[in-house]
Amino acid sequence: MTDLSVAGVHVYPVKGLRGLSPTQARLWPWGLEADRRWMITDPQGRFITQRTCRDMALISALPTPQGLELGKANMPPCVVRFPDTNAPMRSVTVWKDTVQARDAGKDAAVWLAEALAQPCRLVWMDTPQQARLRHLDQADVPVSFADGYPLLVANTASLADLNARLPLGQAVPMARFRPNIVVQGAAPWAEDGWLRIRVGTAILRILAPCSRCVVTTIDQTTAEVPYPKEPLATLASFHRTPKGIMFAQNAVVEQPGIIEVGAPVTVLDSGPSNVLAQMAKV
Repeated sequence: MTDLSVAGVHVYPVKGLRGLSPTQARLWPWGLEADRRWMITDPQGRFITQRTCRDMALISALPTPQGLELGKANMPPCVVRFPDTNAPMRSVTVWKDTVQARDAGKDAAVWLAEALAQPCRLVWMDTPQQARLRHLDQADVPVSFADGYPLLVANTASLADLNARLPLGQAVPMARFRPNIVVQGAAPWAEDGWLRIRVGTAILRILAPCSRCVVTTIDQTTAEVPYPKEPLATLASFHRTPKGIMFAQNAVVEQPGIIEVGAPVTVLDSGPSNVLAQMAKV
Protein backbone atom coordinates (compact mmCIF):
# COMPACT_ATOMS: atom_id res chain seq x y z
CA MET A 1 0.00 0.00 0.00
CA THR A 2 1.21 3.50 -0.82
CA ASP A 3 2.58 5.42 2.15
CA LEU A 4 0.17 8.04 3.44
CA SER A 5 1.34 11.48 4.52
CA VAL A 6 0.10 14.98 5.30
CA ALA A 7 -0.25 17.03 2.11
CA GLY A 8 -1.52 20.18 3.81
CA VAL A 9 -2.36 21.80 7.13
CA HIS A 10 -4.98 24.55 7.14
CA VAL A 11 -6.26 26.86 9.85
CA TYR A 12 -8.98 29.50 9.71
CA PRO A 13 -8.26 32.05 12.45
CA VAL A 14 -11.66 33.73 11.99
CA LYS A 15 -14.57 31.48 11.12
CA GLY A 16 -15.60 32.10 7.51
CA LEU A 17 -12.59 34.25 6.51
CA ARG A 18 -9.60 33.21 4.41
CA GLY A 19 -7.50 30.36 5.72
CA LEU A 20 -3.77 29.96 6.30
CA SER A 21 -1.58 27.00 5.36
CA PRO A 22 1.26 26.69 7.87
CA THR A 23 3.84 23.94 7.50
CA GLN A 24 2.96 22.72 10.98
CA ALA A 25 0.53 23.40 13.80
CA ARG A 26 -0.06 22.12 17.31
CA LEU A 27 -3.21 20.09 17.74
CA TRP A 28 -5.26 20.61 20.90
CA PRO A 29 -8.38 18.69 21.98
CA TRP A 30 -10.51 21.53 20.49
CA GLY A 31 -8.64 21.66 17.17
CA LEU A 32 -5.52 23.11 15.56
CA GLU A 33 -3.71 26.04 17.16
CA ALA A 34 -5.35 29.34 16.09
CA ASP A 35 -8.18 27.61 14.24
CA ARG A 36 -11.56 29.36 14.49
CA ARG A 37 -11.03 30.97 17.88
CA TRP A 38 -12.51 34.21 16.45
CA MET A 39 -15.96 34.60 14.92
CA ILE A 40 -18.02 37.32 13.24
CA THR A 41 -21.63 37.71 14.35
CA ASP A 42 -24.59 39.90 13.57
CA PRO A 43 -25.68 42.40 16.26
CA GLN A 44 -27.87 39.70 17.83
CA GLY A 45 -24.90 37.33 18.22
CA ARG A 46 -25.79 34.95 15.39
CA PHE A 47 -22.74 33.68 13.50
CA ILE A 48 -22.08 34.90 9.94
CA THR A 49 -20.36 32.74 7.32
CA GLN A 50 -19.79 32.69 3.57
CA ARG A 51 -23.11 30.89 3.19
CA THR A 52 -24.79 34.29 3.41
CA CYS A 53 -21.82 36.66 2.96
CA ARG A 54 -19.45 35.63 0.16
CA ASP A 55 -17.22 38.67 0.64
CA MET A 56 -15.81 37.07 3.78
CA ALA A 57 -13.54 35.14 1.39
CA LEU A 58 -11.82 38.44 0.53
CA ILE A 59 -10.66 39.14 4.11
CA SER A 60 -7.41 37.76 5.47
CA ALA A 61 -6.84 37.08 9.16
CA LEU A 62 -3.29 36.79 10.45
CA PRO A 63 -2.68 35.75 14.09
CA THR A 64 -0.16 37.93 15.95
CA PRO A 65 1.33 37.61 19.45
CA GLN A 66 -1.10 40.35 20.55
CA GLY A 67 -4.18 39.10 18.71
CA LEU A 68 -5.07 39.39 15.05
CA GLU A 69 -4.57 41.51 11.96
CA LEU A 70 -7.41 41.74 9.46
CA GLY A 71 -6.81 42.77 5.87
CA LYS A 72 -8.77 43.47 2.69
CA ALA A 73 -7.73 45.03 -0.59
CA ASN A 74 -8.19 48.81 -0.73
CA MET A 75 -8.67 49.05 3.05
CA PRO A 76 -6.11 49.80 5.76
CA PRO A 77 -5.39 46.77 7.94
CA CYS A 78 -7.20 46.41 11.24
CA VAL A 79 -5.10 45.43 14.25
CA VAL A 80 -7.15 43.60 16.87
CA ARG A 81 -5.87 42.86 20.35
CA PHE A 82 -7.01 39.87 22.37
CA PRO A 83 -9.90 41.08 24.52
CA ASP A 84 -8.82 41.32 28.16
CA THR A 85 -10.77 40.09 31.15
CA ASN A 86 -12.65 43.40 31.30
CA ALA A 87 -14.05 42.98 27.78
CA PRO A 88 -17.79 42.26 27.69
CA MET A 89 -18.89 38.65 27.46
CA ARG A 90 -21.50 37.99 24.80
CA SER A 91 -23.82 35.07 24.18
CA VAL A 92 -23.27 34.02 20.57
CA THR A 93 -24.71 31.16 18.58
CA VAL A 94 -23.13 28.62 16.24
CA TRP A 95 -25.97 26.63 14.71
CA LYS A 96 -27.86 25.36 17.79
CA ASP A 97 -25.05 25.99 20.28
CA THR A 98 -24.95 29.05 22.53
CA VAL A 99 -21.40 30.06 23.46
CA GLN A 100 -19.97 32.71 25.77
CA ALA A 101 -17.27 34.77 24.04
CA ARG A 102 -15.49 38.08 24.60
CA ASP A 103 -16.29 41.04 22.39
CA ALA A 104 -13.28 42.32 20.42
CA GLY A 105 -14.34 45.96 20.57
CA LYS A 106 -15.75 48.79 18.50
CA ASP A 107 -12.80 49.32 16.12
CA ALA A 108 -12.95 45.75 14.82
CA ALA A 109 -16.74 45.93 14.52
CA VAL A 110 -16.60 49.17 12.52
CA TRP A 111 -13.86 47.86 10.19
CA LEU A 112 -15.72 44.60 9.53
CA ALA A 113 -19.01 46.42 9.00
CA GLU A 114 -17.37 48.46 6.23
CA ALA A 115 -15.60 45.44 4.74
CA LEU A 116 -18.74 43.30 4.68
CA ALA A 117 -21.34 46.05 4.18
CA GLN A 118 -23.42 44.94 7.14
CA PRO A 119 -23.42 45.54 10.91
CA CYS A 120 -21.43 42.93 12.79
CA ARG A 121 -19.25 42.19 15.80
CA LEU A 122 -16.04 40.20 16.27
CA VAL A 123 -15.76 37.85 19.25
CA TRP A 124 -12.96 35.76 20.76
CA MET A 125 -13.18 32.34 22.41
CA ASP A 126 -10.75 32.78 25.29
CA THR A 127 -11.39 29.43 27.01
CA PRO A 128 -11.72 26.81 24.24
CA GLN A 129 -11.35 23.96 26.72
CA GLN A 130 -14.73 24.82 28.25
CA ALA A 131 -16.53 27.46 26.17
CA ARG A 132 -18.26 25.03 23.82
CA LEU A 133 -18.61 21.37 24.78
CA ARG A 134 -20.40 19.11 22.30
CA HIS A 135 -21.43 15.54 23.04
CA LEU A 136 -19.46 13.58 20.46
CA ASP A 137 -18.19 10.02 20.48
CA GLN A 138 -19.95 9.39 23.83
CA ALA A 139 -18.03 12.22 25.50
CA ASP A 140 -18.20 15.99 25.96
CA VAL A 141 -15.65 17.28 23.46
CA PRO A 142 -14.38 20.88 23.38
CA VAL A 143 -14.92 22.47 19.96
CA SER A 144 -13.86 25.88 18.67
CA PHE A 145 -16.20 28.00 16.54
CA ALA A 146 -15.99 25.32 13.82
CA ASP A 147 -19.36 24.11 12.57
CA GLY A 148 -19.57 20.97 14.67
CA TYR A 149 -16.31 19.06 15.14
CA PRO A 150 -12.73 19.96 16.08
CA LEU A 151 -11.24 18.79 12.76
CA LEU A 152 -12.00 18.11 9.12
CA VAL A 153 -9.84 15.55 7.30
CA ALA A 154 -9.75 15.40 3.48
CA ASN A 155 -8.04 13.19 0.90
CA THR A 156 -6.30 14.52 -2.25
CA ALA A 157 -7.29 11.41 -4.23
CA SER A 158 -10.98 11.97 -3.50
CA LEU A 159 -10.74 15.53 -4.81
CA ALA A 160 -8.94 14.26 -7.92
CA ASP A 161 -11.74 11.74 -8.50
CA LEU A 162 -14.40 14.42 -8.06
CA ASN A 163 -12.58 16.76 -10.43
CA ALA A 164 -12.35 14.01 -13.04
CA ARG A 165 -16.15 13.75 -12.95
CA LEU A 166 -16.82 17.51 -13.17
CA PRO A 167 -17.58 19.17 -16.51
CA LEU A 168 -14.48 20.10 -18.48
CA GLY A 169 -12.83 23.24 -17.12
CA GLN A 170 -14.74 23.25 -13.83
CA ALA A 171 -12.23 21.49 -11.54
CA VAL A 172 -12.09 22.94 -8.03
CA PRO A 173 -9.19 23.30 -5.56
CA MET A 174 -9.21 21.77 -2.09
CA ALA A 175 -9.65 25.25 -0.59
CA ARG A 176 -13.34 25.12 -1.56
CA PHE A 177 -13.85 22.43 1.10
CA ARG A 178 -11.93 24.24 3.89
CA PRO A 179 -10.31 21.17 5.48
CA ASN A 180 -7.86 21.23 8.39
CA ILE A 181 -5.72 18.23 7.45
CA VAL A 182 -5.27 16.93 3.91
CA VAL A 183 -3.90 13.42 3.40
CA GLN A 184 -2.15 12.16 0.27
CA GLY A 185 -1.26 8.65 -0.84
CA ALA A 186 -4.63 7.03 -0.10
CA ALA A 187 -7.12 5.61 -2.58
CA PRO A 188 -10.07 7.80 -3.55
CA TRP A 189 -12.71 7.86 -0.80
CA ALA A 190 -10.62 5.63 1.48
CA GLU A 191 -11.21 8.19 4.25
CA ASP A 192 -14.87 7.15 4.36
CA GLY A 193 -13.78 3.90 6.01
CA TRP A 194 -11.18 5.24 8.43
CA LEU A 195 -12.02 4.95 12.12
CA ARG A 196 -8.77 5.97 13.83
CA ILE A 197 -5.64 7.47 12.25
CA ARG A 198 -2.25 8.55 13.54
CA VAL A 199 -1.15 11.85 12.02
CA GLY A 200 2.36 12.80 13.02
CA THR A 201 2.37 12.60 16.82
CA ALA A 202 -1.42 12.91 17.12
CA ILE A 203 -4.22 10.34 16.99
CA LEU A 204 -7.62 11.22 15.51
CA ARG A 205 -10.94 9.42 15.67
CA ILE A 206 -13.07 9.75 12.55
CA LEU A 207 -16.74 10.16 13.46
CA ALA A 208 -18.86 11.23 10.49
CA PRO A 209 -18.77 12.42 6.88
CA CYS A 210 -19.09 16.16 6.33
CA SER A 211 -22.21 17.49 4.64
CA ARG A 212 -21.32 20.17 2.11
CA CYS A 213 -23.04 23.47 1.29
CA VAL A 214 -22.91 26.39 -1.14
CA VAL A 215 -19.51 27.50 0.18
CA THR A 216 -18.00 24.84 -2.10
CA THR A 217 -19.25 26.87 -5.09
CA ILE A 218 -17.41 30.04 -3.98
CA ASP A 219 -13.99 30.88 -5.40
CA GLN A 220 -11.95 31.49 -2.24
CA THR A 221 -9.71 34.06 -3.95
CA THR A 222 -12.38 36.20 -5.65
CA ALA A 223 -15.62 35.46 -3.72
CA GLU A 224 -17.28 34.83 -7.09
CA VAL A 225 -19.41 31.78 -7.96
CA PRO A 226 -18.12 30.62 -11.36
CA TYR A 227 -20.53 27.70 -11.75
CA PRO A 228 -23.48 27.89 -9.31
CA LYS A 229 -24.32 24.18 -9.47
CA GLU A 230 -20.81 22.77 -9.17
CA PRO A 231 -19.17 20.91 -7.55
CA LEU A 232 -22.32 20.06 -5.54
CA ALA A 233 -24.37 18.68 -8.41
CA THR A 234 -21.69 16.24 -9.51
CA LEU A 235 -20.79 15.27 -5.95
CA ALA A 236 -24.47 14.62 -5.24
CA SER A 237 -24.66 12.19 -8.14
CA PHE A 238 -22.55 9.64 -6.29
CA HIS A 239 -21.94 10.84 -2.72
CA ARG A 240 -25.34 12.00 -1.47
CA THR A 241 -26.87 10.47 1.66
CA PRO A 242 -30.07 11.28 3.59
CA LYS A 243 -27.89 13.55 5.73
CA GLY A 244 -26.42 15.56 2.87
CA ILE A 245 -23.88 15.69 0.05
CA MET A 246 -20.67 14.38 1.59
CA PHE A 247 -16.99 15.22 1.16
CA ALA A 248 -14.23 14.74 3.78
CA GLN A 249 -14.55 13.43 7.31
CA ASN A 250 -15.19 15.05 10.69
CA ALA A 251 -12.86 13.99 13.48
CA VAL A 252 -12.15 14.39 17.18
CA VAL A 253 -8.78 14.40 18.88
CA GLU A 254 -7.89 11.24 20.76
CA GLN A 255 -4.29 12.27 21.38
CA PRO A 256 -3.02 15.86 20.86
CA GLY A 257 0.30 16.45 19.14
CA ILE A 258 2.05 18.24 16.30
CA ILE A 259 0.72 18.09 12.74
CA GLU A 260 3.14 19.00 9.95
CA VAL A 261 3.27 18.77 6.19
CA GLY A 262 5.01 15.56 5.12
CA ALA A 263 4.36 13.75 8.40
CA PRO A 264 3.35 10.09 8.04
CA VAL A 265 -0.30 9.10 8.37
CA THR A 266 -1.17 5.63 9.60
CA VAL A 267 -4.63 4.10 9.52
CA LEU A 268 -4.98 2.40 12.91
CA ASP A 269 -8.55 1.13 12.53
CA SER A 270 -10.90 1.01 9.57
CA GLY A 271 -14.25 -0.39 8.59
CA PRO A 272 -17.00 -0.07 5.97
CA SER A 273 -17.60 3.29 4.32
CA ASN A 274 -19.70 5.51 6.57
CA VAL A 275 -21.01 7.29 3.46
CA LEU A 276 -22.18 4.06 1.85
CA ALA A 277 -23.73 3.04 5.19
CA GLN A 278 -25.80 6.24 5.18
CA MET A 279 -26.72 5.80 1.52
CA ALA A 280 -28.04 2.31 2.27
CA LYS A 281 -30.60 3.86 4.62
CA VAL A 282 -32.38 5.67 1.79
